[in-house]
Amino acid sequence: MSSESKPWAGRFTQATDAFVEAFTASVGFDQRLARHDIQGSIAHATMLARIGVLSQKDLHTIVGGLETILAEIERGDFFWSVELEDVHMNIEARLTDRIGEAGKKLHTGRSRNDQVATDIRLYLRDEIDGLCQQLATLRAALIDLAEREADTILPGFTHLQVAQPVSFGHHLMAWHEMLARDQDRLRDCRKRLNVMPLGAAALAGTTFPLDRHYTAELLGFDRPAANSLDAVSDRDFAIEFTACASLVMMHLSRFSEELILWTSAQFAFVDLPDAFCTGSSIMPQKKNPDVPELVRGKAGRVFGHLVGLLTLMKSQPLAYNKDNQEDKEPLFDTLDTLKACLRAYTDMVPHLAPNREAMRLAALKGYATATDLADYLVRKGIAFRDAHEVVGKAVRLGIDSGRDLSQLTLDELKALSPRIEADVFGILTLEGSLQARDHFGGTAPNQVRQAVARARAQLAEEAQP
Repeated sequence: MSSESKPWAGRFTQATDAFVEAFTASVGFDQRLARHDIQGSIAHATMLARIGVLSQKDLHTIVGGLETILAEIERGDFFWSVELEDVHMNIEARLTDRIGEAGKKLHTGRSRNDQVATDIRLYLRDEIDGLCQQLATLRAALIDLAEREADTILPGFTHLQVAQPVSFGHHLMAWHEMLARDQDRLRDCRKRLNVMPLGAAALAGTTFPLDRHYTAELLGFDRPAANSLDAVSDRDFAIEFTACASLVMMHLSRFSEELILWTSAQFAFVDLPDAFCTGSSIMPQKKNPDVPELVRGKAGRVFGHLVGLLTLMKSQPLAYNKDNQEDKEPLFDTLDTLKACLRAYTDMVPHLAPNREAMRLAALKGYATATDLADYLVRKGIAFRDAHEVVGKAVRLGIDSGRDLSQLTLDELKALSPRIEADVFGILTLEGSLQARDHFGGTAPNQVRQAVARARAQLAEEAQP
């Protein structure tokens, strides 16, 4: 394309080098902003007509042309030109081709700098709404599974060593709590990005008497950006979103690590549906947890995008710089990756099949009720540190004889402390240990069911408009 046919042709006497044209173009990836670009253009044109810059006839022509172009794009009939650099100029050029002179008036009072900043915010706002819905669906699946497994006993771990017995439902509700915070962070992120850059123009505003508050209202923004320099140049909202996405991915990666361990023969706590696993090309017995492994791996990909965006912004002087073209690919890939991982988990979680007997046997192997015995002795009037020593000796006796604490005889236990009575066996069982932790936030099945009820109520409240 010759320099004369570029929108900025007046200043230049040479055509753009073909390599430079391809190197600087963003239309290959920013065309996904088309719907939001047109949405912003219609609002801008409506405002220009309101303040008298456009006639009602021009407004009608422009809006009709933009709606026709959107239909072309959605049908896949639109031709994207690298020579026109980006989504904005492709749409504007097509508009002028279709409606003539009126199309050239659309860009009055704005720049591609405030246009792209607005488009990204509109796009990201919609994507966050979708992500919040995905998270809510996944949380509901976890809640349902937790309710079914409230009485299922799982060994709780610290340092990946058996620590205390917990309800499997309680463990699942821990995952839910993480995702609830993730969803809350995304909602907070949405509040801060819902500010409109449009009208900031290139960097200093415009000489036209724009009604930016009206445009913001048309586009559903809370308000227009208060400083034109800041409006066009910062991408902190994209960085904040990627930080929120990184936290979601970190949590999904932790879930994945547990599922990978739990599906191994050494644990055998859960079975994943075949649809979410693959086999081996050489070992016919294998059933590999590929979906959790990929989610775990993709977490690093999103973390890398966060660091990349921070690095992109860290040395930029005010106001806009071409560097910011590099914000879109990491942002888009973060969105695509997170949506795919959430979909995988939302589809997979309802079909997790717990192996309750394997979980119970594992809890019995690690002397998981040792702390319960120590608490029992404290209630009998023994200082905790002395109780700790007594229980340590009881565990040693169990290890030496190959028995769980609940299998030791009363005489053996009384030999360690005369304060121990027959009632001790009520707290040395796995069920007794769970039931004893019947307080808010505890692992008792009763508390798990109460947590499930609260979580369902919270989801219902969050779903209200």
